[in-house]
Amino acid sequence: MSEQHARSLPAMRRFPFPALAALATLATLCAPALAAPGERITLCFERQEVRPWRSLDGGGLNFELLAEVARRTGVSFDYQSMPWKRCLEQLKANQVGGAFAVSFNRERMALGAYPGVSPGARDPQADPSKRMHVDTYVLVRRRGSRLEWDGKRFRHLDGRIGFQLGYSVGDFLRAQGVAVDEGSQRADELAQKLTAGRLAGAAMGGGDSVRLMRGPFGAQLEVVPVPLVEKNYYLVLSRALATRQPQLAARLWDAIEQVRTSPSYRRREQQALGGRAAAPMPHAGAGAGAGLPADGGRHGLR
Repeated sequence: MSEQHARSLPAMRRFPFPALAALATLATLCAPALAAPGERITLCFERQEVRPWRSLDGGGLNFELLAEVARRTGVSFDYQSMPWKRCLEQLKANQVGGAFAVSFNRERMALGAYPGVSPGARDPQADPSKRMHVDTYVLVRRRGSRLEWDGKRFRHLDGRIGFQLGYSVGDFLRAQGVAVDEGSQRADELAQKLTAGRLAGAAMGGGDSVRLMRGPFGAQLEVVPVPLVEKNYYLVLSRALATRQPQLAARLWDAIEQVRTSPSYRRREQQALGGRAAAPMPHAGAGAGAGLPADGGRHGLR
């Protein structure tokens, strides 16, 4: 895997004159986050397998959805995989045009533009109708542990709860007043710490937990039945792009809603989730997913 995994959907339109082509190339190099319709927008995502939503080779539901969004809007996407914190830092610095899949909290409003969020709103909330998908965090513990989560509080907690670096579930855990460990980049690292007794529990994405339970860690770990929290995940655009191209931003978010709610994409999502319907979420107001190969079953809780 190279440092920057890039994939373009669809091909960039051709300019008929050399002078126009040179100007387009210069604009892309000087201001990659200020793309206009018909040009390329660079999107970063976490360098992790997040099934069924995405894989490092460009498969999964997120890429299927974005491929159809690109087809409907005429905007091409270049994808770059990188560590999650770096992706968010580049988003904030307008070094990329957007990032996905990003959950919402007020602190993250400084990173970029969410659909439906007005910076001056008294109670800002992203518009759930414009989400890419919904997923959950679960609590993983060692087999035989007495650690519990009853939906409101932790019980029999005798150590730290780990989560992946930069993940928003850390805010949730801190709000519960528990000691945390955020020194892990990957879910497998959390599992290793758990089995070694260095953590009392770990907050993981639902798909990560399924994958781990199916592997060697399944004999040593188990998932607490009650989920910790459920979240929506969005395409977040850079402030530069959203400010300079507000109509383009609105078109992209509207297209995401149209594709996600289309019958064909909903069938694909249910198939990829193993026959389970995606978790329903309320709409704040108010399609056809095709393109890349589909994948198995994981989450995307960033």
